[in-house]
Amino acid sequence: MNILVIGSGGRESAIAWSVARSPLVRKVFISPGNGGTLKYGENILLSLEYPFGEVIDFCEDAEIDLVIVGPETPLVDGIVDCLRREGIKTFGPTKKAAQLEGSKSFMKEFLARNTIPTARFRIFDDPKAAVEYVAGAGKPFVVKTDGLAAGKGAIVNKTVQETLDSINRIMVKREFGDAGNRIVVEDLLEGEEVSVFILTDGKDYRWLASAQDHKRIFDGDEGPNTGGMGAYAPVPFLDSVTRTMIEENIIKPTVAGMAKEGNPYTGILYFGLMLTPSGPSVIEYNVRLGDPEAQVILPLLETDFLTAVWACMHEELSRLTFGYYDGYCTGVVIAAEGYPDSYRKGDPLAGSFGDETNCFVFHAGTKALSDGRVVTNGGRVLCVSALGTTLEQSIRRAYEKAAKIDFAGKYYRKDIGAKGLKAIKNNNIK
Repeated sequence: MNILVIGSGGRESAIAWSVARSPLVRKVFISPGNGGTLKYGENILLSLEYPFGEVIDFCEDAEIDLVIVGPETPLVDGIVDCLRREGIKTFGPTKKAAQLEGSKSFMKEFLARNTIPTARFRIFDDPKAAVEYVAGAGKPFVVKTDGLAAGKGAIVNKTVQETLDSINRIMVKREFGDAGNRIVVEDLLEGEEVSVFILTDGKDYRWLASAQDHKRIFDGDEGPNTGGMGAYAPVPFLDSVTRTMIEENIIKPTVAGMAKEGNPYTGILYFGLMLTPSGPSVIEYNVRLGDPEAQVILPLLETDFLTAVWACMHEELSRLTFGYYDGYCTGVVIAAEGYPDSYRKGDPLAGSFGDETNCFVFHAGTKALSDGRVVTNGGRVLCVSALGTTLEQSIRRAYEKAAKIDFAGKYYRKDIGAKGLKAIKNNNIK
């Protein structure tokens, strides 16, 4: 098969890496790709603007058998609908189903209609009404943009004043543009965050993996939110009882609810969850693999990823059994100086940034120059992912590799996986 992967980040690098290993594949194309995806196939620059005419033309000319869409924006813009109308097999949800991520108000109202656990919330189109609500409640809230904001549109506030400032930033100063025309104001939840991923054909589903992301820029979960500074999988403190609660109270009602409402969801669905004292609660849905979660989930998957995708698209999930590496994978994101604000670009990569046994370097914000050099070209530059039979071994391998990579101003957190190690120690888990 000829495969086209849409996207340019670390997630798409991991998808291209995984797909390129499949015996079913003839050639892989990545649009637009990055400085590292050239290892897996051919980068091709195509416009990802609706109605995706360049993508359609390329798929027809290159005889593409399957398109795998990595990022959320083209999914929310309807790329799956447009390509399928032209007879091009495309993996991912429709535009309507992608509203689970594309609109926080849609998501929260869907959860409420289907009695799926989530934080109490209010939706506002008017900043004055939102301010009055928060001031009247006299407590802090989480404030979220309704639309997509590159993973930075959810602001967790510690005080009432911070909450009011967040409303002002989003709706008055318009720091997130039209994504902030409407906001969701919701109660703070206490607990541990985890991510759960499933494959679903709209009727059946298969549990893919659990992972824990690290959103804040600094160690100890301090500083502003980022797209994600690292992750590990699987989550050691997600026991069988909690998993059953997640499946029965959240996953099954989600898949069934979307189908019941005439909006069946197909593809990978990401559940951002808070494990509260009263049980798991939905923080968010994402309509694709996470980044950097993809970079730790796909290396663990011993079942051919492309076979799994194909089974999902042809309603054959019931026949599929996933095989996994018996251990853990840890991914450490190496970022450019200044990220997540204004960051430097154009610095050459040096040192050892090739793959090693049980250790993989997934490029994100990089660009390959005509002279063969690879330079930084984004905020999150690389993700170093390492397998280990124990979480401790996986973490150690990832950091040993990260230390061998160099570029001016490189930065990475030093505590990726620390929560998992603590849980293992406290609960005597392998």
